[in-house]
Amino acid sequence: MARAGGITNPVNVGIAVQADWENREFISNISLNVRRLFDFLLHFEATTKSKLASLNEKLDVLERRLEVLEVQVSSATTNPSVFT
Repeated sequence: MARAGGITNPVNVGIAVQADWENREFISNISLNVRRLFDFLLHFEATTKSKLASLNEKLDVLERRLEVLEVQVSSATTNPSVFT
């Protein structure tokens, strides 16, 4: 006796259930890996921002030192007697 729109053979039911579980497991694994990738990217972004901010501060210090040195060189070339 066949049911309308249903699976009648117990073997087919078992295969369908097994396939459904495998699909669910696959989707679960994909979801987990997407979440791990997302977490990695968030951590990477935070770490990168922190390191770039630190480098930017160091660069600002070096730029200020360079400006001071440029002024000193400029004044030395316009008035060399200061250093003799």
